[in-house]
Amino acid sequence: MATRDLTSGIASSDLAEGQIVAGEVDGADVVLVRHKGRVCALSGKCTHLQAPLGGGIVVDGTIRCPWHHARFDVETGEAVGAPAFAPLDRFAVSEEDGQVRISPAPLTAGRVAAAPPSATGRIVIVGAGGAGHACAEMLARHGAGDGVTLIGDEPDAPYDRTFCSKQYLAGNADRNDAALPSLEGVSLRLGLRVTGIDRDARTVSLNDGATLPYDTLVLATGAEPSSPDFYGAQRDDVHLLRTLADADRLIAGTAQAARAIVIGSSYIGLEVAASLIGRGLEVAIVSDTDLPLEKTAGPEVGAMIRDLHVSKGVTFHAGRRVVRWDGTTALLDDGTSIAGDLLVAGTGVEPRVDLARAAGLALVDTAEGGGVCVDDHLRTADPAIYAIGDIASAPDRRLGHPIRVEHWVVAQRMGQWLARHLLGYGQDGYDDVPFFWSGHYDLSLRYVGHVASPADRAIDGHVQAQDFAVRFHEDGREQAVLTAGRDRLSLQKEHEWERG
Repeated sequence: MATRDLTSGIASSDLAEGQIVAGEVDGADVVLVRHKGRVCALSGKCTHLQAPLGGGIVVDGTIRCPWHHARFDVETGEAVGAPAFAPLDRFAVSEEDGQVRISPAPLTAGRVAAAPPSATGRIVIVGAGGAGHACAEMLARHGAGDGVTLIGDEPDAPYDRTFCSKQYLAGNADRNDAALPSLEGVSLRLGLRVTGIDRDARTVSLNDGATLPYDTLVLATGAEPSSPDFYGAQRDDVHLLRTLADADRLIAGTAQAARAIVIGSSYIGLEVAASLIGRGLEVAIVSDTDLPLEKTAGPEVGAMIRDLHVSKGVTFHAGRRVVRWDGTTALLDDGTSIAGDLLVAGTGVEPRVDLARAAGLALVDTAEGGGVCVDDHLRTADPAIYAIGDIASAPDRRLGHPIRVEHWVVAQRMGQWLARHLLGYGQDGYDDVPFFWSGHYDLSLRYVGHVASPADRAIDGHVQAQDFAVRFHEDGREQAVLTAGRDRLSLQKEHEWERG
């Protein structure tokens, strides 16, 4: 499709309220949006992964990215919703005599409102993953960074964990590309572990002997991979994939490998398989389910995903499990042997709640999803302590019960919501609609909402043609949708459920 040239401007009548017009101005991608009668001009690609914003929608003064649902303020260009953090460029616009004209020179970035001095007190955030970083970044963006300490047990500065199974592992991005934005004013303590919380003294203890005071403590400890259970699981050629260091080790292992075995056909397991295929390895997937993604997406999508991976060279061993690995051969429970040079175990993750448990905070039973119990303001049983991200079991208004969600964007938006709450911007409870995406070769899946089971579902479109929407119901109400090739629908459902 030819790109619309906006250099000479457009007729005012071509731009209705809330409409997006995409094009170019002197070679730069630009989108025009009429908001509250005034035309706003912004750079036309999302600052997260360069998605074309012309395919997005305008909602409540924000333009939303069609790929990963990042949100930008239409008037200022500020990235107000993860996974994007960098703002969009703005361009001057004039509207006279029925014509809209755009200046090709970007305007100076607008300033974000600063927090009052000492308004937030001393904030200690434990965990530098998606939730912890997003919380610290939003606080720093509003000028409150000097009161924030972010503690991470990895030596790496905060990074985008999704790169570990996708872009970086596939060889489509450098390690540095995974870096998340720096945190102005924040005290960043890396390679350290919090060993205890003294709730009475409001201090945390670190493994280097230091003690840090807090007025507000934010637990964002995330999740850790479940340990695989088979003979040989502790060998060096058995890989887990959660951190950049894990990805480094796996990438190094592929240099001398020709065949890889992946345990598990979850989203992460399948993404790893696709990435390793991209690196030229033969890949076999061993899964205890009959179809990949069947437990979350249903058998129709599971069969399509299986066929897609098979077409790329992946072999599946369904309904099976590994019982032994010796470095060259995996023995399955039915006696089948699979040759391989390395093994990747994608056997799920568990919330890291040991610190919360030791502090006496209320936890959720594993049978109910596990995690730390929080209210609709993400507070734990201690009003000075909050929990966000993969460990937080938070109320969901639409479902009518708490849920714990292990999605990257959910963790980031929880962190951003909490930062705004601590800054005094808005008092309504946390109520974001869960969202995640998953990439498989040229196929992208978008999942909005949440259901415990895909059993009650309806399919629109053609799954095998990769143009569909699967609508999932819980207690008779539509509560989630999985789409391929229908990005606008995904955005619209997210907005619909936000409004209740």
